[in-house]
Amino acid sequence: MGKTWVLDTETKGTGAHMVPLESALRRASEEHDLATVTLKRPPARAPEPPPEPAPLRFKVVDVLGARELARDIGVREAVGLLEHISSVLDARIYVWMPSSARWRLLTLDEHRLMWQFRGQIDSEPAPRRDADDRRLHPSGRAAARGISGRSRRSRRSSAAR
Repeated sequence: MGKTWVLDTETKGTGAHMVPLESALRRASEEHDLATVTLKRPPARAPEPPPEPAPLRFKVVDVLGARELARDIGVREAVGLLEHISSVLDARIYVWMPSSARWRLLTLDEHRLMWQFRGQIDSEPAPRRDADDRRLHPSGRAAARGISGRSRRSRRSSAAR
C-alpha cells in the first residue's frame, strides 16, 4: 500500500511542501505545549488611608463697603459674619482651595446655603475683623467709619442744642 502524504504548512515562507503522514504525526507528538509561567506577586500592602481633609477656611468680603471683613476663618465665624449683613448678595464668600493655592468664590447656591445657617449657630459669633485684622464693633460698617449708632438727624439736633 502507498504512503499517505500531507501538505506541511509549518514553513515560514511562501511555500509548503508535502511530507509523509507518519513524520507529520511524529513531529506533532514531539512538540510541547507552551509552558506557562506564573509570577508571584509581592504581598499587597495595606492601602494608606487618605489624609484627613483640613477644615475649610473662608474669606468674607463686603460688597457694599468694598472691603474684606475677615480672612482665614472657619465656618462658624463666616456664618456669624453673615448675621450682620442684610442680603445674601451683599457679601462675597470665598473658600481656600489648598490644591490650587487660591481663594475660590462660592457659587450663588453655596452662598444661599450658608445664608440659611444664620441664626442657627449656638455660640457667639466671632468679632468682626477687617483686612488689617482690626476688631470692628458689631454694628458693622458704621463703626468702621467712626459713625455712632445715632441717625444724622439726631446728631444735627443735638449739635443745635
